[in-house]
Amino acid sequence: MKSRIAIPILGLVLLFSAWETCIAQERDYLLYKDPNKPINVRIRDLMSRMTLAEKIGQMTQLDRKVLTADIMKDYGIGSVLSGGGSVPKSQATAREWVDMVNEFQKGALSSRLGIPMIYGIDAVHGHNNVYKATIFPHNVGLGATRDPDLVKRIGAATALEVRATGIPYVFAPCIAVCRDPRWGRCYESYSEDPQIVKQMTEIIPGLQGDIPPHKAGIPYVGGNDKVVACAKHFVGDGGTTKGINENNTVADWHTLLSIHMPGYYHSIIKGVSTIMVSYSSLNGVKMHANHDLVTNFLKGTLKFRGFVISDWQGIDRITSPPHANYTHSVLTGVQAGIDMIMVPLNHTEFIDTLTSLVNNNFIPMTRIDDAVRRILRVKFTMGLFENPLADYRLVNQLGSQAHRDLAREAVRKSLVLLKNGANADDPVLPLPKKASRILVAGSHANNLGYQCGGWTITWQGVEGNNVTLGTTILDAITASVDPSTEVVYSESPTTEFLESNNFSYSIVVVGELPYAETAGDSMNLTISEAGIETMSNVCGKTKCVVVLISGRPLVVQPHLSNIDALVAAWLPGTEGQGVADMLFGDYDFRGKLPRTWFKTVDQLPMNVGDKDYDPLYPFGFGLTTSKVQDQIASR
Repeated sequence: MKSRIAIPILGLVLLFSAWETCIAQERDYLLYKDPNKPINVRIRDLMSRMTLAEKIGQMTQLDRKVLTADIMKDYGIGSVLSGGGSVPKSQATAREWVDMVNEFQKGALSSRLGIPMIYGIDAVHGHNNVYKATIFPHNVGLGATRDPDLVKRIGAATALEVRATGIPYVFAPCIAVCRDPRWGRCYESYSEDPQIVKQMTEIIPGLQGDIPPHKAGIPYVGGNDKVVACAKHFVGDGGTTKGINENNTVADWHTLLSIHMPGYYHSIIKGVSTIMVSYSSLNGVKMHANHDLVTNFLKGTLKFRGFVISDWQGIDRITSPPHANYTHSVLTGVQAGIDMIMVPLNHTEFIDTLTSLVNNNFIPMTRIDDAVRRILRVKFTMGLFENPLADYRLVNQLGSQAHRDLAREAVRKSLVLLKNGANADDPVLPLPKKASRILVAGSHANNLGYQCGGWTITWQGVEGNNVTLGTTILDAITASVDPSTEVVYSESPTTEFLESNNFSYSIVVVGELPYAETAGDSMNLTISEAGIETMSNVCGKTKCVVVLISGRPLVVQPHLSNIDALVAAWLPGTEGQGVADMLFGDYDFRGKLPRTWFKTVDQLPMNVGDKDYDPLYPFGFGLTTSKVQDQIASR
C-alpha cells in the first residue's frame, strides 16, 4: 500500500519540478535579447523591465574624459562621445581606440539589464579627431564639386575609418544652408543653395548604407561597416543675423521651409538615424526649447522616428547666461522633444534634476518613454545588442591608400579657378612642370594643419606638419615637377629675394588660419596679414599663381590686379597632391562656386537670387581648362 502511494507522489514531485524549471526558463528568457523578434516587440519588452533611473541613464551622453566603466555600470549611461580633441592619448592607434571604447562598453554591459551604450564622435570631414585618419575637404569644397556620388563614397570611406576605431556613431553631416560667410561654421555648409545641400545628403547612405525602398523614412544602418549618422543642426543655423554663431535666425515659415528645411526632408527619407538640435534661435525662440518645431513638426509632421540629440551643453544655453536656471533648462529642453542630452561633463546634476522633474509630475512618463523608445530603436536597428564590442578587423582601413586616393580626387574636383591670365587667349594655368627655377611661397604652402582647417585633431584645428599624416601642397608641387626643375621655398620672401633670383613663376599659398564655430566668426573676412604681405612682395614681380586656402570667400579684389591666376582651394585636407594635380594640368578645372563671392563685406549677406545681386564672382562661377597637353606643348 505504501509503495502504491509513493509512486504517484514521486510523479507529482517530478512534474512540479519540471513546471518550476519551465517557469524559471521563461523568467530568464529575455525577449529583448532575441534577434529573431521584431524590433517593436524587443523595445516593449525591454522598456517594461526598466526603472526610471535606467530610462534617464539612456537619455544621458557623457564625454569620455569624465567617464569610468563603473560610472557606465552604476548609472546605465546610454551614450559616450569624444568632443573635439578628446582622445585616449596623443597619436593613439586604431587598436587603442577600440580598446578604450570596449572598456566603456563592458561597463555598460555589466549594468542590470546590459543595455549597450552608443559611442559618438565628430567625423565632419573624415575621422578628423584621429591621428593618421584621411582628412577630406570640408563641406564647402565638396559643394563645389556638384558630385553627390563622390560625397556618398566619402561617407562610406569615413564610416570604415570610424568603425576601424570601434566607434559606430558620427555627428555628421552638417546640412546647414550658410547664408552669410561671416559665420564661423560656413565651411561646414555645402552651399548657400538649399538644392545643393539637399543633393549632398547622399553622404547619409554612404555613412549608413543604402536604405531598402520599403524602409524609406525609417532609421537605418546597414551593417557593422556602417555608422549611425546625425543630420545637424536643426534648424536654421546657417541663417543667423550677420552670421553670428548661435545667434537668432529671422525667417517666415515659407523661408524656413524653402531654404533651411529641404535637407532634413531628404535626410529623413534616406533613413538618417539621429538629428542634432541647433544652438541658434528662430525668431527669438531657442531651438533647444522649440517644442513646435522639434516635437510637432520634426517628429509629428515629418514623421522622424530616430532620436533627437542636443548639442554640447545645448540645454544649458537655453538660459542667458548659460546654466543660470538649470532646472528650467532641463524641463524646457526635454519637453521640447530632445531625447538624448549631451551633458558631457556633469551627469549627476542632469540625472538628479530630470528625476526630480518626473517624480514631481512636471515631465510625464510618456515623454521619457518616447525618448527611450527612440534611442532603443536606433540601437536595435544598428545591431548593437548583437555586436556591442568592437574588434580589430577594420584597423587597416584607417588612413588607407584607397581613402587617400578618394580624398585626392575630392580635392581635384573641389578646386575652383577664379582667374586664369589676363584673358582666355593667354592662360597661366596649367603650369609647365619643366622650368629652371620656381618659387613656392606663403604661410599655407608647407603647413598641413592650415591646409586641413578647424575640426582637425582638435576642435579649433592645429598648425604645423606633425599633427597627422598627409601631403603638404609644397611637397606635392615638389613631387609633381620635372626632376630638373629647382623648387625654392620661402614662406615670406622679400622683394629683394625676388629680385636676386630669376624665377620662371611663383605659386603663393595663403589664406585663413584654422578656426571653428564662434572663434571663426569674422566681420572683415580678410586673408591673414602674412598672406597679404607675401602676395604684395611676390605678385607683380613674377608670374604669380595664388592658391587660397579658406573656409569661405574672402576679400580679394584689392589684390586681383597683381595676381595672374587665382584658385579657390577651400580647406582641402590631408591630400595636398590634389592641388598640384590641377596646377600642372594632370586634370582639368571643373569646380563651381558653391557660394557667392562678394566684392566687399558691406554687401553681406548676399545670395544668388537676391534683388541687388552684384558679386565679384557669382554663385556657380568657375573657369575651366581643357586641352591641357596642347597648352603645355605650345610653350
